Amino acid sequence: MTRRIRLLLRLAQINIVLLRHGLDEVLFATRWFRPFRFLRVFMPWTWFTRRQRPRGERIRLALEELGPIFVKFGQIISTRRDLLPPDIAAELARLQDRVPPFPGETARAIIEDEYQQPVDAWFAHFDTEPMASASIAQVHAARLHGGEDVVVKVVRPGIEQAIGRDLGVLYLFARLAQRYWAEGFRLRPVEVIREFDTTLHDELDLMREAANATQLKRNFRDSDLLYVPEVHWSGTHRRVMVMERIHGVQISDIEGLHRAGVDMKALAERGTEIFFTQVFRDSFFHADMHPGNVFVDVRDPANPRYVAVDFGIMGSLNPVDHRYLADNFMAFFNRDYRRVAELHVESGWVPADTRIDAFESAMRTVCEPIFERPLGEISLGALLMRLFQTGRRFDMEIQPQLVLLQKTLLAIEGLGRQLYPELDLWDTGKPYLERWMREQVGPAAFLKKARQELPHLAETLPTLPRRVDEALGEVTRTREQIVEQQHQLTALRQEIRHSGRRGFATGVGGALVVSAFIVAGLDGRSPTMLGEAPLITWVIGSLGVVIWVAAWPRD
Repeated sequence: MTRRIRLLLRLAQINIVLLRHGLDEVLFATRWFRPFRFLRVFMPWTWFTRRQRPRGERIRLALEELGPIFVKFGQIISTRRDLLPPDIAAELARLQDRVPPFPGETARAIIEDEYQQPVDAWFAHFDTEPMASASIAQVHAARLHGGEDVVVKVVRPGIEQAIGRDLGVLYLFARLAQRYWAEGFRLRPVEVIREFDTTLHDELDLMREAANATQLKRNFRDSDLLYVPEVHWSGTHRRVMVMERIHGVQISDIEGLHRAGVDMKALAERGTEIFFTQVFRDSFFHADMHPGNVFVDVRDPANPRYVAVDFGIMGSLNPVDHRYLADNFMAFFNRDYRRVAELHVESGWVPADTRIDAFESAMRTVCEPIFERPLGEISLGALLMRLFQTGRRFDMEIQPQLVLLQKTLLAIEGLGRQLYPELDLWDTGKPYLERWMREQVGPAAFLKKARQELPHLAETLPTLPRRVDEALGEVTRTREQIVEQQHQLTALRQEIRHSGRRGFATGVGGALVVSAFIVAGLDGRSPTMLGEAPLITWVIGSLGVVIWVAAWPRD
């Protein structure tokens, strides 16, 4: 009951915020409430002139006021531009975590509670003034007793309760949308919120984030494209994480990058290669690529190196989606739209009865105009929007596991436009994908997989003859059981057929006997005086008795 009361209070607060930002007009513009627009005349807050801002800006401001959970949800939903008008999608893409920091002494108390020791036992210096503050956690500078500079990330107090409360509201909205919205079944809002729920709770566990950072560092261990800070596992707990402090130029500081003499074309191309490497080689990618989380090591300006931080949101693809996505990209790059249509059907992203030729034509209409154009002249966001709008015509279902990938793609687009607008994404990405596909299906891939399977083969090969013999014996027994079942089924069918015939004959015999009594009655005689009945009555009655006796079961 208490939880329901808290939910109702939060809903009331949300309504107040929406009204404060003049979003009642957005509410009444929806199909559900459009018939009740006349009620706005009786609402006092509509009687006075308010500052008229664009609706997208008002929605963004309302989400920022509602708190970090709604901000993060707005950031993710901004990637689904097929669901939103362009002005709203553009404003939601500007959402940032503008959360006031919590006191440094509170951070010290959280650290000491996790360590069960004073902060001074771990750090020679701890700066109580935070370096950065976000919705889930904030970061403090510190120095270890050994002299190494580190950063300490501390989870915001009370955030779990706030997340639970606001997720309850979002689940309520999602269930209503799935039940009453015509597009609810295809867009699967409950699954989208469930994916968002998982992402948020993953961010709360800094042990998981530390593991993500370690895995990403291992993936790029021998690469000069991306550097990932070292995690200090001894100081990392569920609510506290300690990492190496890095230095570099923030990716959004274009002037600083130019002053350092960075080759911007090389930087943009390396960013594209990092993205494709993470997605297609590793199936494990950084999914929170906003400018605050990406820096550039400018010590070698001709070969700039990316430095990533904040690994709370990482995306991954299962092997099926991974392969279909790679094949889709290759088909797009080769302008093989028929293959694109076939892959969508094979993967189950569109219904199995979709007409391949119609879907192929729709894909060609969307994609053909954007080829052979530099990134500065196209928009991946606009392309995704048109692709999803086209998919809607063919009942394409939303794939929640791809939402983070779409978000990352749009972030890459934004960075690319800032760094080097002339970058040709297709020329940069296609050679990498072709090389990756050769590595997956070529002789080298075969030998690699053979080496991976060799220990297992060495263990199972000696027992293979016995297993084959057992399998053949099992096949023989299964065949015999099937034959026996077929015989039993045939006998059962015959018995059912005979039973039906007996039932029909019994019914006919009984009907003839009854008819004989009726005929006798119509002749004016008592049915009991059968000896005086006419011959026809005897014939009908006798025939009925004979049929009835013949139908009687023999066993």
